[in-house]
Amino acid sequence: MEKLIHDFSLGLFFWQAIILIVIIFILGKFAWKPIVNALEAREEGIANALAAAENAKRDLANLKSDNERLLAEARAERDAMLNDARIMKDQMVAEAKTEAQEQGAKMIAQAQATIQAEKNAAMAEIKNQVSSLSLDIAEKLLKDQLSNKEAQEKLVSKMLEDVKLN
Repeated sequence: MEKLIHDFSLGLFFWQAIILIVIIFILGKFAWKPIVNALEAREEGIANALAAAENAKRDLANLKSDNERLLAEARAERDAMLNDARIMKDQMVAEAKTEAQEQGAKMIAQAQATIQAEKNAAMAEIKNQVSSLSLDIAEKLLKDQLSNKEAQEKLVSKMLEDVKLN
């Protein structure tokens, strides 16, 4: 260091100062503006990227809330559809049950009417057979009793006793 102080030359210092000033001037004229412009452009690009990221984050949050809302609406619609289907099923079952009961009641009424008609027909047939048998029996008895003269007289006298005047 001492050697530098002892070897100090004013002329050399002057030329070095002028060269430094020229270099600073040339750098300021030709290099400083492009470097500053490049730095400003980079800073602006970074700021734009941060703004775009913020916008994307905000859009993502909006999409997420929209998706949740749509999902909630879809669930509500599904629940409503299931509820409607359940109600329709219950109505259909109730209608089918009522119709089955009505059909059963009609069938029972028809069966009872058929049974009653068959019963009446059977009773009429039995009455006809009983009256036919009674007539046959009476005819045979009368033939038997009328074939015998003594039996005829007894029958007439008995009938006359029944017919007596009081």
